[in-house]
Amino acid sequence: MKPFRPLIRLLALAGLALATVAAQAEEVSIAVAANFTAPIQKIIPAFEAATGHKVVLSTGSTGKFYAQIKAGGPFDVLIAADDETPAKLEKEGLGVAGTARTYAIGKLVLWSAKPGFVDDKGEVLKSGKFEHLAFADPKLAPYGAAGVEVLKKLGVHDALQPRFVVGENITQAYQFIATGNAELGFVALSQVTRDGKIAEGSAWVVPSSLYTQIRQDAVLLSSAKGKPGAEALLAFLKGPQAQAVIKSFGYDLP
Repeated sequence: MKPFRPLIRLLALAGLALATVAAQAEEVSIAVAANFTAPIQKIIPAFEAATGHKVVLSTGSTGKFYAQIKAGGPFDVLIAADDETPAKLEKEGLGVAGTARTYAIGKLVLWSAKPGFVDDKGEVLKSGKFEHLAFADPKLAPYGAAGVEVLKKLGVHDALQPRFVVGENITQAYQFIATGNAELGFVALSQVTRDGKIAEGSAWVVPSSLYTQIRQDAVLLSSAKGKPGAEALLAFLKGPQAQAVIKSFGYDLP
């Protein structure tokens, strides 16, 4: 039996190594802005494969997540749709100081599920040839606030106000448009872009001069300070593999 002892020892060591890796793997709970749903669903499997950590995903409006975190919500990382909320969390001690980083710069688009309905200069907004205009709640969602900013700069906000359909978050705003409950509306370019092109319908990519730049930051929450899985996710988000995915959905890179 002696010749087999080295093999048995190697197998035992291999088993110990696997057990150690399993022990180090963590479950990471992340709160993700609704506009970033599609990219994060591609990023998560790559992160899990590379690190062994597992991700628990929640999506919604940045404003709503902020309220949940203030109330003790069980999240490790906030991947926000703005840079103000992560900065506020750091200031209030709910985010780890110095961990907020911009992972993407968002783009706003006026979109309709109907081909040819939205022209490439957004003149449809001045035509009034529609009954409903959808966007996310500007008090909770940065993309909703950007949409309102555009309408005001174009001088059509007050005239169109009776036609507003406001979603709780940008996913709901998108659904209003996709289902035809609103003929058009403001959503994130990432929601209607695949491989750098508008996937369906018609759209006007709103010039960045018409709204405040949407810098999207991620931050490590204080409850997860020193948690390797959460720290690894933030690092992965800024790495080349994740950044390539982010760019493919129409975001600019920081």
